[in-house]
Amino acid sequence: MASLPRRLLGFTLIELIVVMLIIAMLASLAVPRYFGSVQKSKDAVLKENLTLMRDALDKFYGDNDKYPATLDDLVSRKYLRNIPRDPVTESTSTWITVPPEDPDKGGVYDVHSGAEGNAADGSPYKEW
Repeated sequence: MASLPRRLLGFTLIELIVVMLIIAMLASLAVPRYFGSVQKSKDAVLKENLTLMRDALDKFYGDNDKYPATLDDLVSRKYLRNIPRDPVTESTSTWITVPPEDPDKGGVYDVHSGAEGNAADGSPYKEW
């Protein structure tokens, strides 16, 4: 080892610190964008799930002249394969159902997310 030049023995502490600082700066730029894109994708999936369930409710009403009593009726009558998961709450049991004005027309006229908080655009999830 005594015959090797000092340059070949390894990195200096300064070089390691500089590399770590560069990695930290790159990570500080990438991480907020990553979490922002995750939030936007959850919002997009939630909108799609609501559209899917509302379409199934409309088809059920068109076929039966009344709305289903529960969301499970959409699954049992094959209008949906299963109740979609709310991507924000990560549950299928947090959907808020809205009954029709006429109680004789069934039990579920519309559906909303039961998630607390606001979407990336600032609108509350419960109003979607």
